Parts: sequence; structure tokens; C-alpha cells
Amino acid sequence: MSFNTEYKRWLQSSALTEAEKNELVSIENDEKTKALRFAEPMSFGTAGLRSTMYMGIGCMNRFTVAQTTRGIAALVKSEGGEKRGVAIAFDSRNNSRAFARVSASVLASEGIKVYIFDTLRPTPELSFAVRHFGALAGINITASHNPKEYNGYKAYWEDGAQINPEQAAIVSSARAEFDVLDVSGTDYYEKGVESGIITVLDDSFDEHYINAVLATAINADEVSDVADELKVVYSPLHGAGYKLVPEVFGRIGLKHLYTVDSQMTPDGDFPTVKKPNPEYADVFCDGIAIADRVGSDLIIATDPDSDRVGVMARGKSGEFVTVSGNQMGALLLDYAIEQKRRLGKLSDNAFCVKSIVSTDMAYKIASTQGVKLYDVYTGFKFIGEVVKNYEARGEEDAFILGFEESYGYLLGSYARDKDAVEASMIILEMTAYYKKRGMTLIDALDALYEKYGCYGERTVDIYMEGYDGIEKRKRVMSALRENIPESFGSAKVIEARDYKAGKITDTVSGTVKETGLDPADVLYYVLDSGDKIVIRPSGTEPKIKIYVLANSECREALASKIEEYAECALRLASV
Repeated sequence: MSFNTEYKRWLQSSALTEAEKNELVSIENDEKTKALRFAEPMSFGTAGLRSTMYMGIGCMNRFTVAQTTRGIAALVKSEGGEKRGVAIAFDSRNNSRAFARVSASVLASEGIKVYIFDTLRPTPELSFAVRHFGALAGINITASHNPKEYNGYKAYWEDGAQINPEQAAIVSSARAEFDVLDVSGTDYYEKGVESGIITVLDDSFDEHYINAVLATAINADEVSDVADELKVVYSPLHGAGYKLVPEVFGRIGLKHLYTVDSQMTPDGDFPTVKKPNPEYADVFCDGIAIADRVGSDLIIATDPDSDRVGVMARGKSGEFVTVSGNQMGALLLDYAIEQKRRLGKLSDNAFCVKSIVSTDMAYKIASTQGVKLYDVYTGFKFIGEVVKNYEARGEEDAFILGFEESYGYLLGSYARDKDAVEASMIILEMTAYYKKRGMTLIDALDALYEKYGCYGERTVDIYMEGYDGIEKRKRVMSALRENIPESFGSAKVIEARDYKAGKITDTVSGTVKETGLDPADVLYYVLDSGDKIVIRPSGTEPKIKIYVLANSECREALASKIEEYAECALRLASV
């Protein structure tokens, strides 16, 4: 079926409201926009489905949400999981509550038990709820840190992790069996609540989650010990962390918390920021003004669904400096190992997990400290799989930290997704620990470089938007696969890993071996300098991401190498 045929089918459908039809009429003469919205359905990426909120099979709307939920329902019923049910949560984005209720309605109309939160909650609380209720699956309506035009659909399985690629393929196949314009069962919400098949979770459930988070504190007394002096500024960036992050801070002893009031109210338009992403320094502007006025040690910001956390800490001159996701991952790993060992809490089988695009300093820390490190694909579900395997052996207490360079961290096994509520708490604890020793987090980072060597990273994003962008991203990745780069700047490529083809090529000897991993659209280059370049299309945004991972004996040389590599990679990926 051509995109124009599908477009006309939607336009002529009685299931659409006048407003929805008017939206379609407005793009009638825009072939590229119609193709973008109607040529292909949304596909599961690193964090579920994600797209702009318009009419069309390639967008987030009440029709595609219902159709996808029918796919989830089919999977749940095939496992006999109707009574175990599905947990549902949503964030502050426009339409999130409505999409969550559509999902609940579809499931309940199929005879599947539903647990749905009464208002917005952090993504990790959904993961926790799946495990708490013994539900077979979970759904979270969120587009995380994307711009306000986006929304998304994250699907979870019984272990609390997002569904794996095989399960996503099953859901996609089942979804395709249902007409996207079928709205039957989507108005079942009130009836479902009345019948009891839908259970609405109020804030009393939060206590279960909060207690699980608090239990992961390594040494909660650290905050109380410096509570009179420690000052923190916090912003939820108009999202789901607005309530529980301050609550957890108070419970571990923080006395001086200053919130960014302009960003404390949940708002899907995110009026104070261009993008509600704590990776971007500009979202901290309002917080910096407050922090400078009150003399804060730290500024913490969580994204709209409160699974990512960004931090700015005071530098040597008193100015606020961004702590990158890689730097925070290294700080947390070193701190957690050292503290747990000191307190007698470190397991003999202690392990940590990171994504393949995250800092190599984690290797150095883990090997020096005698801790096992696992490297997995991008996507926290892969970190969750490693934790699940240990849990199956009764060794979940051996888990120290899972992290991704994109500001996602988890330090406990109560959930299987990154948790900004918990990570914010541990970051606060770590800040207090160093404050007692007259150090800031920036001082602590300098100490890491002295201890383990100078490591640095950079991520370069190449946006390729629109329907043409889809094909361009495919062409770029295909061209790189067909022609392995000989070098990046002065460094030669000695190994090229193509995870989609499942092969590792030794460019010196010409030998080829298998990766031994499931296919993924990732290219990974090892240089003779020991540094690495990774290139992959984003699973959540219309762009190609380039990761530079490097180390050197001094910071000046490191900065020069990273700049050189980034420029070369940018040229190669811009064909």
C-alpha cells in the first residue's frame, strides 16, 4: 500500500475527529510530509517507539497507541498472562495521560488486568511496579528528553526491563494484524475501573518505591554529617521528578534544597527550555542563577520522565562546570566500589555494566579494583539482562552500577531501567562524602584522572530529519560498511567491528571473526592508539551519533586527539 493510499484511507475514515481530519487536509499537497507520516509504521528502537504527535502510522497518536497495545495484549495472552496483568505509567508530555488511558482501555477490554498510575511518575517507578505486582508486562508513555513535539511508548517485560529485540519483533508482527484505525475498546477506561479490572495507583504506592530507592544508599549518614553546610539546587525540567526527588533528598538528611520554581510545575510544552535534556548546559541557566545566589555546591536536573540526571558542580574558580555522563559514571563507579569495600558491603563477585559507547575509564577502574565489567549495546534493557542473569543465580547483590554515557545510571536491582531519583540520591551522598574531605565533585574528578589516567569522550550528532533523512542515514551507514576507514587523523584503524553483519575485521592481518552478539546497527573502530570511534543511528531521534573514546598521558594531548578524531569522523559520516 502506498503512503498516499494510506493517507487517503485515514482522511476518509469515520474514526477521525474533524480536528484530526483538518490536520491531514493541511498536508494534502506536501508529499514529503505525507511520506514521512504514512510510508512506514514506527519501529522499536533503543527505547521503544518514539515520534512526533501527528496523524499517521509513523507518528504517536491515539490510533497507533491502541494498535501497539493490541500487539502487547496478544503477547501477554499468548503467555497466559491476563491475570498477572500490565502496569502503565506516563510522564508530563502533552497527550501522555490520554495515551496511557487508551492503552489501559484496550488491555482491559481484552480481559487483561491493568495497574495504572493516577498521575505522572518517573519511568523507573514503572519498572519497579512491574516487579512489585508480578505483572507480565509494562507500558510507559514518554519520549524522555526529546522536544515537546514528541511522545513515545516504552514496553516492559516481567523482569522490569524493556522488551528485548525478539519480543519487540513479536509485538510488531502482532500489531500489524490489527487495523490501526480500529478504535474498539479504546473507551473502556471508566468501565474497567468500575469493574475492578483496572486498578488506579495513588501516591500511597510511592512509599514502596521510595523505600526501595532509599535501601540502595551506600552510606546515608554522609549527607546528615554535612547537612548544615551542604546546599543543592534541583530542577525536574517540568517533568516527573518534581515530587519524589525532593522527597528522597529530605529523607536522607538534606536540609538546604533550593528548587528551580520556574521548572517545578509539570508542563508538556517545557516553556523554559528548547529541549528538556539534562545533557545540555542551557537547561541549567535558571538553576545557575539560584545556585550563585544561595551558594549552592551542586545543581541537579532530571529529564521529563526522570530516568536521566545531569549535574553541574563548582569548579576551582567557583564557576559551575558540567559533569558529563561519562565522568559521572566513572565517579559513581569508583565511589561505590571504594565505599562498599570500606563498609564491608562489596561482594566477592561484584560486577558493573556499561554500554559500548561509554567511557573506557570504567575498564581501568574495574580492573584496578578487581571488579568484573560487562560491555553491552546501547539501551538499558541490555544492562538489565546482565543483572537478571546474576539474579537468576541469587547474586543480584553483586551488582554495583549500570550506566550509559547519556546520563543514565542504576545502582540497585529493584528496577531494570535507569533511575534519576536513585542516581540523584547517590550523587548527593557522594557530594557530601567529598565535601567532608574539603573536595568538590570536580576535585574528585581530578583525583580520578591522577589515579587512573586521563580519559575523555565526545559525542557528535548529525541530524538528518524528514523522510529523506531516513534514507540518508541508511546510505551513510551502508557506505561506511562498504569502505572501512584506514585512519582517523594520525591514528590507524586496526580493528573494525560491524555488529549488524556480526563480524570483526583485523585490518592488519585481514582476518575476520564473529562478534558473537545479536545484530545491531553499530560500527566500532579500534585505533592503533588504543582509542575508539563508534558510529550508529540514534534509536530515538533522526540523527547519526558518533562517539569518540580516547585516553592520553595529559589533558592537553587528550583534547587535541579528541578534536582530531571528531573532525575526521564527522567528515566520514557526512557523505
